[in-house]
Amino acid sequence: MTVFVERCALGPEQGMRVAIKDSIDVAGMATRMGSAAFDNAAPAARHADVVERLLDAGCRIVGKTVLHEFAFGVSGINPACGTPRNHRYPNRIPGGSSSGSAVAVAAGEADIALGTDTGGSVRQPAACCGVYGFKPSFGRVSRHGVWPSATSLDCVGVFASTLELLERATAIVDPRFEAQAFDGELRIGLVAVEADAAIAGAVRDYVTASGCSAGEVELQLLDAAFEAGLAIINAETWNAFGACLETGRVGADVAERLKRAAETSPQAVADAERVRQAFGEQLDALLERFSVLALPTLPSFPLMLDEALAGKTDLRSTALVRPFNLSGHPALSIPLDIDGRPAGLQLVARRGDDARLLAAARELERLVAINDNND
Repeated sequence: MTVFVERCALGPEQGMRVAIKDSIDVAGMATRMGSAAFDNAAPAARHADVVERLLDAGCRIVGKTVLHEFAFGVSGINPACGTPRNHRYPNRIPGGSSSGSAVAVAAGEADIALGTDTGGSVRQPAACCGVYGFKPSFGRVSRHGVWPSATSLDCVGVFASTLELLERATAIVDPRFEAQAFDGELRIGLVAVEADAAIAGAVRDYVTASGCSAGEVELQLLDAAFEAGLAIINAETWNAFGACLETGRVGADVAERLKRAAETSPQAVADAERVRQAFGEQLDALLERFSVLALPTLPSFPLMLDEALAGKTDLRSTALVRPFNLSGHPALSIPLDIDGRPAGLQLVARRGDDARLLAAARELERLVAINDNND
């Protein structure tokens, strides 16, 4: 199973095992971004801030994980470094771009893992692989030593097999985070979206099973926010990695996407920034009425692996996650299994309310478990 670019053993023998996406610096190890273009990269001189915090907390770094090249893809297919095999759903893609980190947790190779989420790159592979994935509010977790260095979308996020582990990890990498009990009434805004009927039904059934107060809401700018997020990631990724095309060592799928990204106009970026502002305001208004918003993580089931290996891709798999990178709101993917197929329930909260979001998720799971036991 191709999960790690390179294994290591940094930190105490008994510490919590952590896998690190290979877009995050670990001192003494090269950061290659999943690309043959960086095969000769020099070892990092120092740890990224998040790695330093993990080691200071007594964690053990077990290795750096494979990613979709340049963190610029959603399938996790990587011909240069190998494609991590989805441990729980081996016939389906692991998702991207943080594919190796999701697989490492799902396979028990690590207790927690760090990824980065620019357009769903933690939450989407988390849902594909059947684990929890959390994207914090933009700017809460240090990106010093994380690549690309210039971004208005990217966040360091956490994978874990349980909410408890997810909260422990988040408290380490985010110095302002303190786990809390959920207080008050849990009110859920169930976002109406275009999704596979089985996935939409499972999300609705889960929320209903909790017995929480819930109301259906619409995000009229959701599709526009998805397109705006694409425009901004295209412009920022071209600025960061476009010059790598000259090496001739960029994978065919990413090279083609980079060439298209080069065509992103300043006007498209300016238009996207206007959508960012309006969409954020729309979310903020809804989150005055609801504790969290709930919607599917994935609009459809993940691609079959053989389809992706044959060249098929599906950027629309990030249609329901990418908008919250644009707005900067914290978002969590809770794993769902629907008749042996992976999916996810996504919860979104107010910017800066990261601890309350995870507390709401814990309360939601508690209520669903109680009601299941009473049936």
